[in-house]
Amino acid sequence: MSSILKKAAVVSIPTVRQALARSNPVLANALLAKRQYSKGGVEMTVRDALNSALEEEMTADEKIYLMGEEVGQYNGAYKVSKGLLDKFGPKRVIDTPITESGFCGLAVGSAFAGLKPVCEFMTWNFAMQAIDQIVNSAAKTHYMSGGNVTCPITFRGPNGAASGVAAQHSQCFAAWYGSVPGLKVVSPWNSEDAKGLLKAAIRDPNPVVVLENELMYGVSFPMSEAALSKDFVIEIGKAKIEKEGSDITIVAHSRSVGFALEAAHLLEKEGICKAEVINLRSIRPLDIDTIIKSVKKTNRLVTVEGGWPQYGVGSEICAQIMESEAFDHLDAPVVRITGADIPTPYAQNLETLAFPDTDVISRVIKRTLNKKIGA
Repeated sequence: MSSILKKAAVVSIPTVRQALARSNPVLANALLAKRQYSKGGVEMTVRDALNSALEEEMTADEKIYLMGEEVGQYNGAYKVSKGLLDKFGPKRVIDTPITESGFCGLAVGSAFAGLKPVCEFMTWNFAMQAIDQIVNSAAKTHYMSGGNVTCPITFRGPNGAASGVAAQHSQCFAAWYGSVPGLKVVSPWNSEDAKGLLKAAIRDPNPVVVLENELMYGVSFPMSEAALSKDFVIEIGKAKIEKEGSDITIVAHSRSVGFALEAAHLLEKEGICKAEVINLRSIRPLDIDTIIKSVKKTNRLVTVEGGWPQYGVGSEICAQIMESEAFDHLDAPVVRITGADIPTPYAQNLETLAFPDTDVISRVIKRTLNKKIGA
């Protein structure tokens, strides 16, 4: 376990929320998100936002089809594809056997032939069976064909840790696929992210990896009027400043954005600092310009992710900041907050300690504010 998580575990004070998180983490996070992010108006769960994106894009273009395990008759393992089989039929919503390498290869081949498949993995952990198809076929063929063969395919499914599914089903693949030239990789947090990024992925002529999060599917977020439109698309490669601040920059993606925002609001309420929170949205391409601009203003940077520390998304951000003009504006070393450097434990008490939450982020920020380069 990382030293940060060990310290947080030792000094943390039990709260009602922590008790609920131990007994029912899915419910705890859903209630937390609903309390903090519900602001009236039209709300939509992340699940329904993804479903809306699929329905709108499939209605607009007959070349788009959905393929994966249980996506049709069962309405999807997480009900993301609910109702799509009834509307579009079995030729465009295709249930597959449990053979990721096989149906992913079929999807990639159909993309080479001019179709626009959406290939769903029940979890990105299972996509390890198909990583050759994703990396060697989908990502590289456009370059290797001299630009003559395109691969307009979307790979999507839940990524990272869920709850009680142990080490083989709890990995974050953001850094894995983010390192591959030829792929675009997005990581939505809320409902607008989910809808806008999935629609952008489907429309993109390149292979796009969409890293969703199982624990976020049932969480509701407010939707702007623009996001409810069938023309709503979020540009891939652009981060979003979720909260403006002046004292420290927090960069996160996926579920970690919610924890970062909660920590930022808590610290501001306590009068400690005004933190700026950046929702990456896109892992590759990485919007480093937005981060650089923020660091020049706040002079401090903390990255947050659920993946492992070595060679992670935070590591890449640190490297690029060090190589940029933002380095001269830093008043303290850049700090990474990550998942623990271990296979995810199955035991619930250990699993809770293996990933950063609001308390860990708050403590690290307080520590970072008291540090200076060279001190």
